[in-house]
Amino acid sequence: MSKIAVIGSNMVDLITYIDRMPAQGETLEAPGFALGCGGKGANQAVAAAKLGTDVLMLSKVGDDMFADNTVANFERFGIDTRYVQRVPGVSSGVAPIFVQADSHNSILIVKGANAHLSPADIEAAAADLRECKLIVLQLEIDLETVYDAIEFAHRHGIPVLLNPAPALSGLNAEHLAHLDFLIPNESELALISGQVVDSPESANAAARSLVAGGIRHVIVTLGEQGALYVGEEGEFRVPGVRVEARDTTGAGDAFIGCFIHHWNQDADIRHAMEQAVAYSACSVMGLGTQTSYPDRETFKRFQQQR
Repeated sequence: MSKIAVIGSNMVDLITYIDRMPAQGETLEAPGFALGCGGKGANQAVAAAKLGTDVLMLSKVGDDMFADNTVANFERFGIDTRYVQRVPGVSSGVAPIFVQADSHNSILIVKGANAHLSPADIEAAAADLRECKLIVLQLEIDLETVYDAIEFAHRHGIPVLLNPAPALSGLNAEHLAHLDFLIPNESELALISGQVVDSPESANAAARSLVAGGIRHVIVTLGEQGALYVGEEGEFRVPGVRVEARDTTGAGDAFIGCFIHHWNQDADIRHAMEQAVAYSACSVMGLGTQTSYPDRETFKRFQQQR
């Protein structure tokens, strides 16, 4: 397998487990708390690395007590951290996460040092990026950096994947047209396409409109319902895997990390989606984000049991 580059965020997850969200002005006791490593870029990189992918990470950490732990966490999974750099006088990114008893979550993000990842950082890593088989992006870093990375990949003939999360409206259509893969959830698909997405048929129609605009492959994650593909290989759905969910935080990142791992092996999109749906389902049975992502052996056992 070739190396994959993830250009994106890292966050410190501040996870509070709650029975319900407090009303304005109300104070409630919460039953549990956990501190972990997260951020969409980091999550996707760690999921792929846990499965055996060689990952190069471009990211920024702050000038605080969280920074060394974040870098050490990447290194623990064998991720190349040469381009994970500290920003003086700036906090690391943090993500307060509230997980309810039904496993659903609400998340706030503070970008911190992530906002300082710039096109200059892509240029500094250009020689190593040109050796990668795929560049993976999200929207927790500066949008101009995302656009610059897309155009860098396009110029050098490197496939590029964008996970458009957190959702943003008004994304530049010319840059999107240079994507090989766009992987949104349903709400992100609606925002990007400008269409209502409230049924399987409308999701297909919205995805078709993006493919018509130039994107080669659109994969829509549907939570427990699986995933939808629209693109050069036609249209198909991969059904979900039924599990007892404990915490859905980071499930979309688990999907993408597993997808890029398997696509990197043989470029079989349907198979990669099937594996990613199962991997995402396995992840929601655990607590937290990266801590819930299974390694190769754990994932293999999960599949055998199913």
